[in-house]
Amino acid sequence: MGLVLMMLTVLTLDLTAAPPGAAAASDAEAVTPPAASSDTVASSDTVASSDTAAAAVGPSVAAGPSFRGKAFDTCVAPSLDTMRRWQRSQYGAVGVYYGGRGRACKSQPHLDRGWTRAVDRMGWAVLPVYVGSQSPCVNARNKKGYTIGHHPWSQGQREGRDAARRAQAVGFRAGSPLYLDMEAYAYRKPACARTTLSFVRSWNREVRGHGYVPGFYSSADSGVRHMEKARRSGVRDLPTVMWFARWRTRPHLYREPSLSADAWRPARRIHQYAGNVRERHAGRTLVIDRNLVHAPVARIG
Repeated sequence: MGLVLMMLTVLTLDLTAAPPGAAAASDAEAVTPPAASSDTVASSDTVASSDTAAAAVGPSVAAGPSFRGKAFDTCVAPSLDTMRRWQRSQYGAVGVYYGGRGRACKSQPHLDRGWTRAVDRMGWAVLPVYVGSQSPCVNARNKKGYTIGHHPWSQGQREGRDAARRAQAVGFRAGSPLYLDMEAYAYRKPACARTTLSFVRSWNREVRGHGYVPGFYSSADSGVRHMEKARRSGVRDLPTVMWFARWRTRPHLYREPSLSADAWRPARRIHQYAGNVRERHAGRTLVIDRNLVHAPVARIG
């Protein structure tokens, strides 16, 4: 995944495709009341309280099981044979790109209900990633063809419904986190920031309404910083889980400078600390991003 989702080459014995890369900088949920289908953020969408952290993400409901440990993500979900072999690695969870119009690897020959059940039986935890429309001020050139349009709230609703429908189709049950991948963008541009935040909030609300837990992936120095700013302002309908990309650093969960120490915890953070790296285990090589996780993972059935 990462912030510059690129079509790399995943090197397996049969040479499958590779993961999207991230930019170099770069616990449970509830259904909130439905809002009017509007593309503007009303004043009622902010919290008139100093306790903005809980109000922004909503009260708790039944989320998926929590996983703590190392995870990898790669553009094309690996074959079941590769997943068996990689049980010998240090990883216990895998991120999969299951949907979204901005997804780099649209063909997922292995990813279906049978695959998710099989990896679940092997003991793998799964992190479902949805790469939908991208910010109008997205940095990556290859994502500029997928930007959010003129009606971000209604677009977020549509894509949130699609995210829930596709999640169900591949066996991710209600209570599973669905991670919206928003590549790095110029969040300091006010108009762009408003459009992006409206889309993200609407997507979150729709996903919650279908019983899933909205997560958010982005660069620590762009999208993540933007969400933290919104949280401090008391904006509602923010992501419940934060997956931040900051490469070329030691893996950590609670020392990220873009996030307040008390935000998105406990069990609500993932740190992507390296990307586009080759690893080989039991005869199979993949190009992956590396992650440290303490967050909900999919309920599979």
